[in-house]
Amino acid sequence: MKAQICLIDASKCIGCRACQAACKQWNQLPAINTEFTGTYENPPQYSCSTWTKVVFREYNENGRVQWLMSKQGCMHCTDAACKLACPTGAIYHTDEGTVAIDRIKCIGCNYCAAACPFQVIGFDRFTNRAEKCTFCYDRLVNGLKPACSTACPTGSLVFGEEREIISKAQDRVEKLKKKGHQNARIYGLDEVDGTAMLYVLADKPEKYGLPADPRVPFGTRVWNAIYGPLRVLVVIAVGFGLWANLTKNKEIDKAKEEAQKESE
Repeated sequence: MKAQICLIDASKCIGCRACQAACKQWNQLPAINTEFTGTYENPPQYSCSTWTKVVFREYNENGRVQWLMSKQGCMHCTDAACKLACPTGAIYHTDEGTVAIDRIKCIGCNYCAAACPFQVIGFDRFTNRAEKCTFCYDRLVNGLKPACSTACPTGSLVFGEEREIISKAQDRVEKLKKKGHQNARIYGLDEVDGTAMLYVLADKPEKYGLPADPRVPFGTRVWNAIYGPLRVLVVIAVGFGLWANLTKNKEIDKAKEEAQKESE
């Protein structure tokens, strides 16, 4: 688990999307044009400009309509499939325990998006780079909370120390069970060795669009075991290529300058 984590109490979420708007505002992510698809969930998928979104699920059980909503995005897993799948080492754990993407090292292979059991990684086709929630790392290192947690009006999002957050989650689950929510549970405590986004769910994970048993794909582990040691060589090769290209450009510029002097 992480030193500081975020609790997402789905039982308190009202679907206002304040967290979604705060994420876009702080990270300066542009709005996108969307169309009505028969659901209040909007936009319909993650992208290079949508790192956080509120999920809406509607169920009709025994004649009773049930609304289940929650903020979802990168879980910042301890056992991160995206990190294991990345061939260049562009995805790494920060000193704050979050999962980040080095845009310089990213080659746009999209292996991270394919491996992620939560399917929360977007892709920018113009820059050929993977994009996702950063957990507002720039805010964390300056002693601030993630933007999404500061915008929530109902207390559905709470950021704090791991022990304190887990204690609050356990208390909340007990209260929900006493109110008749027998499927209430904590999600993210044990999944993928723990996540920085810890959930309190009033019902089964699948009803919120979350995988019941998220795991790193077997193929991703095999890939990492075989090709992981070669990452250093890949990084060296990329670095050499950039150096060679820079040197060549300098030589071309120098030749142009000399040719210009001779013409004068």
